[in-house]
Amino acid sequence: MKKPDFWDTAKKDLIKKDKILGNIIKNYPDDFLYTRSNPFYTLARSIVGQQISVTAAQAVWNRFEKKVVSIKPHKVREMHYMSLKSCGLSKQKITYLKSLSNAFLEKKIHPRKWVTLENEDIINELVQIKGIGRWTAEMFLIFNLCRPDIFPVDDLGLIKGICNCYKLKYPITKDHALKISKKWQPWRSVATWYFWRSLDPIPVEY
Repeated sequence: MKKPDFWDTAKKDLIKKDKILGNIIKNYPDDFLYTRSNPFYTLARSIVGQQISVTAAQAVWNRFEKKVVSIKPHKVREMHYMSLKSCGLSKQKITYLKSLSNAFLEKKIHPRKWVTLENEDIINELVQIKGIGRWTAEMFLIFNLCRPDIFPVDDLGLIKGICNCYKLKYPITKDHALKISKKWQPWRSVATWYFWRSLDPIPVEY
């Protein structure tokens, strides 16, 4: 998997701007964000990872991938409810995965156009799909389209990482987090990824 073109520049800039974040970055000198070119894969994995820890999400995803074999819309739509449930998926997440499959198969969304669109335009299109909220759309922008300045302020892991690193009482408000994040612009996706790493040795993937 290829390293994002901006990764090394972003690291140097963030180390210069923020000593505390810089120390986290230096702890992972050879690691970088893995991105994927398959939009359906990224979105399906984001749905599986909603509201659970990185470790739990990885375990469920491994079972899901083994069961489905090929992560494609038609394969997921064809999967029986009980087969998906046996992977550890909730009824709600199964509904969301079926909804996502239908959106791709029925061409309710237009992934090929997304590379040319602004972040908010992509988010607005994605949140029309049942089960995809702003957080899931932001995961897509980070892990599939590799947008460098996404700050998923609703992500509990990100907020926890920030509080741990800066000795702040958890949780801080969204407004407080957004205010702090300004110093990491235009590389907030990179900063976010390293805050996740500070909490979990397993790199976040979608």
